[in-house]
Amino acid sequence: MVVPLTSLSHGAGCGCKLPAAALAPVLAALPRRSDTNVLVGFDTADDAGVYRLTDDLALVQTVDFFTPIVDDPFDFGRIAATNALSDVYAMGARPVSALNLVAFSLADLGEEVLSEILRGGAEVASDAGVAVLGGHSIDDREPKFGMAVTGVVHPDRVLTNRGGQPGDALVLTKPLGAGAVSTALKRGLPAAPLTAAVEVMTTLNRDAAAAAQAAGAHALTDVTGFGLLGHLHELAHASGLAAEVRAAAVPAIDGVLALLEDPEERAVAGGTRRNRAHAEQFTSFAPGVPEARRWLVCDAMTSGGLLAAVAPGRAGALPGTVIGRLVAGPAGTITVN
Repeated sequence: MVVPLTSLSHGAGCGCKLPAAALAPVLAALPRRSDTNVLVGFDTADDAGVYRLTDDLALVQTVDFFTPIVDDPFDFGRIAATNALSDVYAMGARPVSALNLVAFSLADLGEEVLSEILRGGAEVASDAGVAVLGGHSIDDREPKFGMAVTGVVHPDRVLTNRGGQPGDALVLTKPLGAGAVSTALKRGLPAAPLTAAVEVMTTLNRDAAAAAQAAGAHALTDVTGFGLLGHLHELAHASGLAAEVRAAAVPAIDGVLALLEDPEERAVAGGTRRNRAHAEQFTSFAPGVPEARRWLVCDAMTSGGLLAAVAPGRAGALPGTVIGRLVAGPAGTITVN
């Protein structure tokens, strides 16, 4: 009997992240080490760490893993690998190597399922030109998979989440809603657009990152488990600015808005609820914003697109949708209208 992978997970994909509101004070209490070669640490909640090796070369390091968001093991591997690589692209860097991170029960699920997960990850890594060098595994009845990824970038070409400028257009390169799709599937709701969601989650952010670099983006991040508002808050706060979002402009995976219009809110993931509770501390919604779109901008997305802050005249050079802008105002605050 084949066991659905999502039936073994307490929270799907990036929705299993620790809440941002709970994590922030823990990180704030950690000691800082003074090292002039640390170009990006954890102070600004950026996507990856950056360490300068020479005047021409910096190392980019990140790690990302999570519980299954789909039942197909091959697709789970592909999604997890795409998501892990995204953090390197979000720094304007090129991923070069990766290590697999595996939590798995061979006794419960068998070797074939694990092989398919690893094959999915390897396929994405190959497409990205990334060498998988090995990894680490532990026995765990709740499966988890991801990668520790190393990338490279010129120190002068690092893109962070703290360079936004007043008036910058905000461009989102992928639609939202994977959290809603996964939750709908787990709860047996009809018409959950799984194929469309998998296509979004397995699309590398490589080309979008290259376009952002070419367009001279001032700030860059990716949208994952903390939702659009959570990650935009980090970007705006780090940039010392406020943000405005046009709710109707935010793209959704086909079929997701219909799921989120369910009056019983059965497609709203637990992570999405936590995201919204956190976002309401720094976000004001205009009265006319529909409830489904309020949930969408808080969706606990897995392997989402890039969110770029770029001069308005260059926004059209990115493969995405302009969803708002950065403005002068209290750092990190957001208005959704």
